Amino acid sequence: MIKQLKDNWKLFLLASLTLGLAPFNLPHILGKIEWLLGGSAFSGTHAMQAKDWFDVLLHGSPWLLLIISIVLNLFALKTKNVPK
Repeated sequence: MIKQLKDNWKLFLLASLTLGLAPFNLPHILGKIEWLLGGSAFSGTHAMQAKDWFDVLLHGSPWLLLIISIVLNLFALKTKNVPK
C-alpha cells in the first residue's frame, strides 16, 4: 500500500487539480477550510451539516493523498542518500 501511495503521485496531483479545486471560479475547498476555521461569513448562519463534511472529504482527500505521497517520496530519497 505504501508503494502505491508513493508511485501514484501523478494521479493524486491530477485529482487535486481537478476534483480538489472544483468549481474553478473560486476553489470550493478553500471556502470549506475557511468555514471549518470559523472565519467565513457562512459560519454564523448555520453549522456544517453532514453534506458539508462529505464535501470537505470529497474535495480534500486528493490533497491529503498528494501530501502523503510527496512526504513518502521525500523520505525515500533521504534514506536512499544516507551514507552507510
